[in-house]
Amino acid sequence: MSDDADTDRAVVKTFVPTYQKDEWKRHADDLDMSQSEFVRTMVQAGRRGFGLESGAGESANRAEGPSDAPDPRGDGLETRLLDLLNSDEYLSWDRLVEELAGDFEDRLEETLQELQNENRVQYSGRRGGYTVTNDGE
Repeated sequence: MSDDADTDRAVVKTFVPTYQKDEWKRHADDLDMSQSEFVRTMVQAGRRGFGLESGAGESANRAEGPSDAPDPRGDGLETRLLDLLNSDEYLSWDRLVEELAGDFEDRLEETLQELQNENRVQYSGRRGGYTVTNDGE
């Protein structure tokens, strides 16, 4: 795949009821995002939530292992960073960390919850942390 293919943009059109568009606009404004950035982010988040494939040979949670994808570092950070930087002229270091860390924190919380539901991990308030259980083996 050429470098140009990684940065090419395409228009996607959809039709939603006016009230929904207004709601999305308000939410995007609250998050200081453009409408395009908001919709793109929500679609990608939904795809991860459904465990859908995110691209050729890549799992939705690419941190699980290496892939043959154009981003060999594995977690799509480069793509997510470029998406953020395309939304505004300049973003501070703190804002970039906040935007990117939030995604990781959500994924971490979801994964911990799944592991607890499977009884593979447990939390101990008394000991102040998580540990692997013997029951989940």
